[in-house]
Amino acid sequence: MAGISTRNAGRDAALTYVVVLVLVTGAITLVHVNLPGLGPVGPAVVALLFLYAPIQVGSWRGDEHIEDYGFHAAPVREGLIAYAVALAIAFPIFIAVYFGFYEVACGSATLRALTPAEMCGRYTGLAGAHVPAVDLDLLEFAGLQLLAVAMPEELFFRGFLLGLLEQRFPPRRRWRGGGIGLALVLSSLAFALVHLPRTGDPRQLMTFFPGLLFGWMRSSTRSVLAPTLLHASCNILIFLLAHASQR
Repeated sequence: MAGISTRNAGRDAALTYVVVLVLVTGAITLVHVNLPGLGPVGPAVVALLFLYAPIQVGSWRGDEHIEDYGFHAAPVREGLIAYAVALAIAFPIFIAVYFGFYEVACGSATLRALTPAEMCGRYTGLAGAHVPAVDLDLLEFAGLQLLAVAMPEELFFRGFLLGLLEQRFPPRRRWRGGGIGLALVLSSLAFALVHLPRTGDPRQLMTFFPGLLFGWMRSSTRSVLAPTLLHASCNILIFLLAHASQR
């Protein structure tokens, strides 16, 4: 592996992100275009952009490979431990916040405006929560979240973008090996902003906060394995909570 060069790292990170953001925004218009047997075109195009950009820019930068951007499983044990610890800490907090928010917001005419359209009309309340069925649709959704959403996004934002930004803005502090600094903040902000074009909903900017955790995990383990698994798990959890708490 060649390793990530410090040469023009900040410039290449910024230019690549701007180009990808413009292309992703354009691809959103294809979301409702379906191909027989393949489904919506837009998400597939977005996933390909996130996978292709690091490969192409890496070759332009002097034969850098996606392995240099953390696209590998090793160290597997360290990655799995980081994933398991984050899962055990973050999920109970997220579930409590989810139900706490909707219990309060759906009971208030003022706060109801902060919830997604028609959510409160379908919300059953904590007392009506139920375990959603594990069926083929759920398994398909989980597979897509892992392979077509989390993996491409983690390669681009945490592997490629954060990797280059850490060369330009080396972390001044580290906690358990993970860099904490401007590079982590900028990559998380870029991650949050790319979620806006699809719906225009400013609540999408909340993805900044899990982006910080994903970035720290990648920096700490030197691999996108742990953040990819956690990213997919978070998306699946949101899906399950929505089905568990709605009629």
